[in-house]
This record gives sequence, structure tokens and C-alpha cells, in this order.
Amino acid sequence: MGYITLPRRLFLWCMALIYMVAFVSLYLQIPGLYGNDGLLPARWQLRYSGKALWEQLLSSPTLLWLAPRLGLDTQTAMELLCLLGAALSLAATVLESLRDSLVFLFLWIVYLSMDSLLLETGFLCVLIAPVTSLRGWRAGREHNPVTFWLVRWLLFRLMFASGIVKLTSRCPTWWGLTALTYHYETQCIPTPLAWFAHQLPVWWHKLSVVATFTIEIAAPFLFLSPLRRLRLGAFYMQVVLQVLIILSGNYNFFNLLTLTMCLSLLDDEHIYFWLRKKYTPNPNQGSSLWWAGFVVEIAVWALIGFGTVTWFDLQINWDKWTVSSRTVFTFHQFNQFLKTVTFPSVWLGVLSLTWELVSSMFRCACVEGFFKRFLGTVQWTVFGAAAVSMFAISLVPFTFIEYDSNASVWPGVRRGYDAVSRYQLVNSYGLFRRMTGVGGRPEVVIEGSMDKVTWTEIEFMYKPGNLSAPPSVITPHQPRLDWQMWFAALGTHTHSPWFTSLIYRLLQGKTDVIELIQSDVSQYPFHQQPPTYLRAHRYKYWFTKTLADGSYPQRWWRRVYIEEFYPTVYLGDTFLESMLSQHGLKDKSLPRRVSEAAVPQVVKWVRSQVRGVSAPLLLWSLLFCSVTLCLLRGLQLEITLKTKPTAAKAEPKPTAPPHHPDAKEANSNDKDGLGQRQEEDREEVDTEEDERRGEDEESEREENDVRDELEEEEDGEEEGSVD
Repeated sequence: MGYITLPRRLFLWCMALIYMVAFVSLYLQIPGLYGNDGLLPARWQLRYSGKALWEQLLSSPTLLWLAPRLGLDTQTAMELLCLLGAALSLAATVLESLRDSLVFLFLWIVYLSMDSLLLETGFLCVLIAPVTSLRGWRAGREHNPVTFWLVRWLLFRLMFASGIVKLTSRCPTWWGLTALTYHYETQCIPTPLAWFAHQLPVWWHKLSVVATFTIEIAAPFLFLSPLRRLRLGAFYMQVVLQVLIILSGNYNFFNLLTLTMCLSLLDDEHIYFWLRKKYTPNPNQGSSLWWAGFVVEIAVWALIGFGTVTWFDLQINWDKWTVSSRTVFTFHQFNQFLKTVTFPSVWLGVLSLTWELVSSMFRCACVEGFFKRFLGTVQWTVFGAAAVSMFAISLVPFTFIEYDSNASVWPGVRRGYDAVSRYQLVNSYGLFRRMTGVGGRPEVVIEGSMDKVTWTEIEFMYKPGNLSAPPSVITPHQPRLDWQMWFAALGTHTHSPWFTSLIYRLLQGKTDVIELIQSDVSQYPFHQQPPTYLRAHRYKYWFTKTLADGSYPQRWWRRVYIEEFYPTVYLGDTFLESMLSQHGLKDKSLPRRVSEAAVPQVVKWVRSQVRGVSAPLLLWSLLFCSVTLCLLRGLQLEITLKTKPTAAKAEPKPTAPPHHPDAKEANSNDKDGLGQRQEEDREEVDTEEDERRGEDEESEREENDVRDELEEEEDGEEEGSVD
């Protein structure tokens, strides 16, 4: 694989952005979800049993155990941690010096939560990011391709398992290729474009399912290919899938995180292609090797195309301009296929990782200077061992998709996985295992009344309810209550104990919970006085269809009443009290009194400033400001780099030959001028491409990605030539 400096740096920048989004999104919902007057107060979960702090951290790893020792109540501590995480990740998006291994370690520790994919990717950032706090570790990082490879392996596990579980679940909609005829209207929170996608013909939906299987089952094997163009092809296939999902559904930052992981499939050469900058290819790539790779690539794409056409019986109807498709293999045949490919895919990962390890070791051996070679070898050993360990324990959750393969995992690896499973370093994945909502989208509608005669529906900001209200666009925000309402509608209220707490808090008129439903409390129908009675009904919703004349209907949804979901209750009602007691939802103790110290008061002041603010609007504003600041810094650097070489040419200084002992001094005295001249002469010096491997983190703090070429070549003189 080529140089991965730019994709790695872009990956870390995107991860800082995603962390910021995750922290801010959670912060805005803490009072209503986990606050003292929230649905499930976090203080109920932290029971101080007299154990030592270290034992508490091991049994339930969260920094919230430190709250009493800092004089903070649980809610204030949660808000403080989110604010610290959001501020640090926001700063990391603007300042490259903060995209450090220790910074990402802090973000990972603070964010320990239910979002398993972000936690696993975030921990990989700890291995991928530079350790700028240790000066000796800045010089050589030949292990970077090894740690960055772990992101590719995670992406492979995520996508491959997501495709496999759709078929192992035996869901008739996936096997019948009709899943997308239901998906757009039954997903958690659709977008307006989902309505238009739902109107597409059935044959197109079935063809889209075939494409999904190809992208999620066949294409992931290309992630581990040594051939660059195969990886690039797989990259663009994933980008198309993720962008279409973003356009049709609100899945918080999940798809943005998946796109960020896809950066591991790129190299510097392709980033330079995006930036329309000249890039000198590897001089060691011979024409015979290029043609051999080209033939293999054609064969691979032909095999994927042939397999897709054969397994799904694709046939074109030229008269109607349609494509028919159907599944021609059986469940037994698919199980045999899964047994055939699961364990070989593990060995494919072993070979790919081994190649990266050996290549990095060779680069370490080629570094000039005993100390730098020794330091590079130590780094390679440490990070290589970490990469091998992460790969090994990931085999346990990965092989969950096939029983025999999982049973064959070495017991030592399984024990290692069990030892770290509580920290969610590695996880199993599988998206949209079964298609819900076949026969209509179930929705729970809550109604309130003052007199038990006139009932008013309580509309949520994001989930479907009002038949005339268009679907929302809220990515990358994750409205956790709206999501849970979708899950609650799939079963009974006893399967969602928190729903009783929601009813109870609304009857009490708790503002923190009301703001989860309407951030602008004035839009809540009972904002002046809490309702006396509440009840909930289950409906089935469907998207409306275009009219016979091709015009659009006035409403987005239509619905049919199904049944009562929650009976009519009021404060003090026997049924409500029994449900609260049964689920342990009654207040067990008084919350800790808020301290008058500076930190709690600052946290309280920040909360007062964001009350009533739209979460998606706040997130989009932060994203816009972050990207704008980065672009302005890049523009400033562009102007600086264009003006400095002129001054250098006006007063030329004698320079030593590149391998002369005085070359380092010349480089430090006229760093910018030498860097510019090296860029102009890079086509004449073949060995400059190898020198690009050395990175100087001091330069990384000052320069933009589009000028990475200058930075690496300047650092190349300091680090020595690699043959």
C-alpha cells in the first residue's frame, strides 16, 4: 500500500469532529434522560456499596464514580464530562497538535457508553494518533500503516457482518429482495427524501437490495486486497451506500463514522488526485507488475459481476426497461457458503496484517542512524504487538456469524476477549437483521387531557406523529427518546419500562423531560399546566402515495388505529403506582445538593445558555464553524507559503549537499526556502518519495494537508534517507 499520511491525518480530524457531535448531542439530553428529574436518573445506577474506588471502576468503568470525591452530584458530573469532551474534541478539529494519542485516550475514557462502534473506533485512534508528548517518539513512526490497518479490519467486520446477518436471520423480506419496499417508511426517523424513494417501482427496490448484498458481502473482501485500485473501487461503493442512507434516513453520526473509516482504504496519491496536485508515483512499480495487477483487477470485478447476476438471476426486460431479480440459492446453500468463507476471511486478515508488519519492519531496518533505527524498532514492536492483540480478540465477536468458526477460536484468544469485553474494545455488528414494520409502521401516540373528555395529542419533534408534518432532517443528532419510542412501538409497554417513567414525568410537568419532546417548551400543548390524565394508543402509519394524475398529496402520512398501548392514568392512579414500583422507578433517595463551588455553577450557567436551543441547529453551527476555521487556517498557510520562497530567492544562501553532515544545519537555518526548492525538484530526485515517510509533528501543527508535501520533504532531510 502507498503512503497513508494524508488519509491518516484526515481520519483523525474526522474522528475529532464525530466525538464533538457525540458529546454535544448527549449533553443536550442529559437532564431529561439521566438527570435528577429525568426518565432514568443516573444516580440510581451508581450505588455506593463501600467498595474501594478502584474496585468500583473495574466493576463499572465510568468516571462518574469520582463525582462525590469532587463534590459533584451525578448529573453535574455527566454534564461536566460531556462539556470537557466536547471542548477538547472541538479544539482538536482546529489544532492538529491536539490530535494526539493521549487526547484520544481521554475522549475514549470519557465517552464510555452504548455506542459500541464509536468506542471501538475511538480506541483505535489511541493507537493511530501520534504521541506528541514524548519527543523521542516523534522522529520515526514506521508502524503507522500497521495501526491504521486496524480500521480497515474493523470496516471489514462491520460491513461483512451487516450483509451476512440479513440472510442468516431468515427474514422473508431480505430473502425475497423486498426489504426496501418497507424500509423507507418503517425506519426509525426517515427524511423527506425517504418519501420519494418509497414511490420508486418494486423492481428498483429489489435491484437495490441486490446491490446492497453485493456492497456488504462481496466488496468488503476488497478492503484487504494488496491491489490499490480494488480498494479504491470498494471505497466508492461504500461511499455511495452510506451517502444514500444519509439522504433517506436519520442515523445520527453512524454513517459519518462509517465514511470516516472508509478513509483507511485511501492513500496519499488519491488524496493528491482529489486536490488536483501532482504526485510522483512509486518508481519501483514496473510495467509488467502493473499489467499483472490490471489483469487480476479485471478478473475480480468480472467474478463479482458474474456472481451477482447468477445468484440473483438478474434479467433485463428491454421492452419495459426493467430488471427482474430473485434469490436462486437456498438457506442451506448460504450456510455452506458462510462456513466456507468465514475462517478463510480470518486468514486473509492474517496475511494482510502480516504484510503490513513485515513492510513496516523493513522500513525500520532501512532508517539511517543507530538510535533512530533502534527507536523505530521499539515503536514497531510495541504498536505491532498492540495491533496483533486487537486483531486476535476481534476474532471472537467476528466469528459470531458462524457457529463452527466461533467454536474454532483459540481458547487463549477467547479468554483475552472476555477480560476486556466490559470496555467494548471490540464488538460484534450486524445492521438491519430483520425488517420491522411489515404491514405498517407501528407508532405510539401519547394523548393528554385536563377533563378526560377532550384529548390532545403530544407531538414529538422528530418521530412521525402529525400526518401533515414532513419528516425531519436531524443528522448527526441522535434524539434518544424518539429512537426509543420507535422500539417501544414494536412491543408492549412492559417491554419498555422507561415508558412508565415518561408518563409519570409528564404528569408531574418536569421541564427537563418536556424539552426532550419539544425543545421550545411553548410548542408543548400543556406547557402552562401539566395534563391531569395521560394515555397512549398504537397506530400503524404508512407513507401516502402520489395521486393518479401524478400530483403530490397534501399529507405525508396516513394511519389506522390499532389498539390501546397504555391505559388512562393520573398522579396517584393505582395502575401507575404499581408499574412504578414493579420497575423500580420511584425516587429512592433525594438527589445530592448542588454545590456552590465554582465548577458546578459554571456547568449550571452553560446549561442555562443552551436551554431551548435546537440540537440539530447547534450541531450544524459547530460543524460549520469548525470547518470554516480549518479552511481559513489553510488559506492563511497557502498565502504564507507562496510569499516565503520569493524572499528566499532574493537572498540565496549556500547549502550543503543533502547527505553532507552540514545539511541538517542548512535545513534548520533556511527551512522554508529549502522545502520549496525540494518541492520544485522532487521529480528529479527519485529517493525523495522514500524520504516522505519521515514526519515531523512540529510541522504538522503548522501546516495544512494540502501542503503536506513540503512538510514531509523538510523532515526528510532531518530524518535521513531511506533506500
